[in-house]
Amino acid sequence: MFTVGQLVQPDTVEEAYRILTEKKDAAVLGGCAFLRMGSRAIGTAIDLSHLNLEGITEHADSFEIGAMTTFRMLETDSVLNTFFDGLLAEAVKPIIGVQFRHAVTVGATVFSKYGFSDLITALQALDTEVELAHGGRMALEAFLNRPYEKDVLTRLWIRKDGRRAAYQSFRNSASDFPILTTAVSLLAGQGRIVVGARPLKAAIAVQASQELGRMDLNSQRMDEIAALAAGEMTFGANMRGSAEYRRELCKVLVKRAVTEVAACK
Repeated sequence: MFTVGQLVQPDTVEEAYRILTEKKDAAVLGGCAFLRMGSRAIGTAIDLSHLNLEGITEHADSFEIGAMTTFRMLETDSVLNTFFDGLLAEAVKPIIGVQFRHAVTVGATVFSKYGFSDLITALQALDTEVELAHGGRMALEAFLNRPYEKDVLTRLWIRKDGRRAAYQSFRNSASDFPILTTAVSLLAGQGRIVVGARPLKAAIAVQASQELGRMDLNSQRMDEIAALAAGEMTFGANMRGSAEYRRELCKVLVKRAVTEVAACK
């Protein structure tokens, strides 16, 4: 349960950012799905629902995704899911249930940099940028690696570059958080392998990604790439699994995703 002292609904992004930075107790509300699962007192809650940040827009070379777009919208958008082999829909489908996915928003999830996020893992496998009210537009990876500061995430931009992609995750049960997530993409000899829920936030396996781009993808080489990815990533332990378990699981999921991408070629 969370409590709110004052709710404000600004009419412009600039106004939302001003309130956020001027009031020490201010926080931006997203879908509030994860706020409901904890306990927090928010002095000034900023609702972005008046800022027209909901929806997916196709441009000639990219998709523009508003921060208030829900996971369910990602899952069901008929145009977006004809690209990247339906990667984003595959990433969000396993998340709890339809009702929950109607509430969770893209902006809140990405800005919070959740380690367990299926969506962030998938987005990192694509050419994704975030747009911030103050910080401007930057690559998703750069955003994830920079220190936290107060800002308003307004949009995501995904380049329509024709890359093939695949997503894999593993859970103890259908409604649980993932034990490990993996996304793999390939474009013109440039590979990208992302591993998330380690339980640290998703990160790119750089060496394995380079090997993916230069190698013929037979079964032996897929095993080598998967082992390389597992070897270069850092894993931790929590109630869902040990570091050693996650490392072994990484080999399996990466190989499955690489196999799917190879088949797409």
